[in-house]
Amino acid sequence: MTTSRYAALESRLGHRFAAPALLEQALTHRSHGPENNERLEFLGDGVLGCAVADELYARFPEVPEGKLTRLRAGLVREEALAEVGQRLGLRELLRLEPGTPVTTSILADAVEALFGAVFLDAGYAAARTAVLAAFGPFLDSLDAAGASKDAKTELQEALQARRRRLPEYRIVTVSGAAHQQSFEVECALPEFGLSTSGSGTSRQRAEQQAAQAMLARLGPP
Repeated sequence: MTTSRYAALESRLGHRFAAPALLEQALTHRSHGPENNERLEFLGDGVLGCAVADELYARFPEVPEGKLTRLRAGLVREEALAEVGQRLGLRELLRLEPGTPVTTSILADAVEALFGAVFLDAGYAAARTAVLAAFGPFLDSLDAAGASKDAKTELQEALQARRRRLPEYRIVTVSGAAHQQSFEVECALPEFGLSTSGSGTSRQRAEQQAAQAMLARLGPP
């Protein structure tokens, strides 16, 4: 039986674990030891993507693939996952090496690990229910008509419209401990003689920031 320490979390997820060890592992960061949530995070990433795609496909039968893809990307981005983690109360439940700060990346990874744990504990239907419970407010506030493009997509389309080469992304530096890395990425447009940089707790986040800066440099066509 799961301890009372996790009872509120199970209630928010709508799932009571038959194997409490899975839940504890999902909340264990690699700084705490070898029995951590990295493999569950890998599994949960796939489960989350499938469950969100499943729900969006059902909710928006008239929306084309491109907008569905952008809606999904907005829901599963690191910042959104970290906010879900905050709402679930994970910050106080995570098992970390003392002194390790709870970053956006750590929270996001734990959320994915949770969905992986639910999937192993009770299958896809239970995992999908947990995803919908956790993402309910986000899903209910979606505006399919106004689905925005991310910065990398906007930059790519802007360059294609001008018949120019696509941007080149390069990692400049990776700093910090393995469990709290920071990436700096360069976005370069050799044809224009332009380059911009971005930073973040993941390569994808840094690339998005660099692309946003490049859009500002390019200006209107």
